[in-house]
This record gives sequence, structure tokens and C-alpha cells, in this order.
Amino acid sequence: MTETAEPRLLIVETSSRVGLVAVALGPTVRAVRRLDEARRHARDLAPAAAELLAGQGWRPRDLAGVIVSRGPGSYTGLRVGIMAAKALAYATGCALLAVDTFAAIARQAPPEVDRLDIIADAQQDKIYVQEFARSAGEADRSPVGPLVILPLGEWLGRRRSDAWVSGPGLHVHRHRLPEGIPVADSACWDPQPESLLAIGLARYQAGQRDDVWALEPLYLRPSAAEQQWQQRP
Repeated sequence: MTETAEPRLLIVETSSRVGLVAVALGPTVRAVRRLDEARRHARDLAPAAAELLAGQGWRPRDLAGVIVSRGPGSYTGLRVGIMAAKALAYATGCALLAVDTFAAIARQAPPEVDRLDIIADAQQDKIYVQEFARSAGEADRSPVGPLVILPLGEWLGRRRSDAWVSGPGLHVHRHRLPEGIPVADSACWDPQPESLLAIGLARYQAGQRDDVWALEPLYLRPSAAEQQWQQRP
């Protein structure tokens, strides 16, 4: 790894419908590639990363760190993204920096939003949901409760009336939300490289690192395939 005034970083986001790979120099995203929308992340991720690095004239060993979204989100996408990030960190010795997907999305809400529910589809008419809020004088919104899985109807019945809603779950459930619930613009629903970079870079500068051997996707339950296997006769 080559030391520079600003760290050279690779950003991997595979939790959402469309995966993204980006490169950044310090706090600035330099280039972004969208992965195949058919979700063939395993096929597309490595070539996309190689193209981005070549475009900057960087080698993999020039990277100071790799920032990766850890979920919740697509089981397959998260596995591919995290395994790729771990392999790169192991091979090059760069820092491995995982970012909670919902924390990145929370950064993207409009400035006037103080309370925010982030949701993602959990299938079977359920959602992942976590509440974020901003205290007086704070710039960023922080979690004020744990990440949980709830039936959509239960969440609607217990949510705070002053909370906005954002997150990839709106792609599936937006039409089921009652009138009057404030919803962030659709451009804010999915995690973007700039948000992942802001959180990941802060972790890097604070000296925080994730363990290549211990990092796992953020799941609250097994995948559908794993559940079927557990339920077999």
C-alpha cells in the first residue's frame, strides 16, 4: 500500500437492487460503476473494481482501505460484496471498513428530517426497520432503537407519527403506506457511495478496523433457502 496525503479507498455496495462500486480519494468519490441489474454481482464486481482502479492509475496495493455495506439487504448480494472486500483486504493488507446500510441511508434524508424510519423488505409481508433521530445541535441522525423484523402492519400501527420513512423497502411497500406519512424522495431510498464513504472514512481516520476473519453480513434471520433446509423432514 502506498501512503498518500489522502487515503485511496474502494467502496462496495451490494445490499440493494443495483450494486455499486466506487473509488474515492479522501472524502471525494472519483468514479462509480453500476453492477448488472440482474444481480450477477459475483461476475461483475471484480472487473468493475479493476476498471475503476485502472482508471485512476491505482494498483490494488495502493488502496488504504475498502469500505463495504454490510446490510441488511440482499442475502446473495451481501455475501458477494463482503467476501470480495475481505479477500481484497487480506491480499493487500488494506483496512476493512464495514458500514451499516441503514446508517448510510439515514445520512441521505432531507435536512429538515429529525426522526426517520428506515425500512427494507424482509419478505413474507415483513420488513426490516430501524428508527433514527437527530438530537438538538447534532448534524447526523443516530439509531434510537435496534434493527428488527416486523410485520408491515405492526410497524404501521406502532410508528411515531412525526417520523419520515426512507429505505429500499419503499420500492416494494410504498403503495401500502397510508396518506399523510412523510416519505423521503426516491433518490434517497438506496445507499449511495458518498454516504458509505462519509461513515467509512470517519472510521478509518479514527483507527477503527474490521476483522477479515470475523466480519459477517448483518442478518437477523436465515435466508429463505436456509429456512427451507432447516424445515426439511
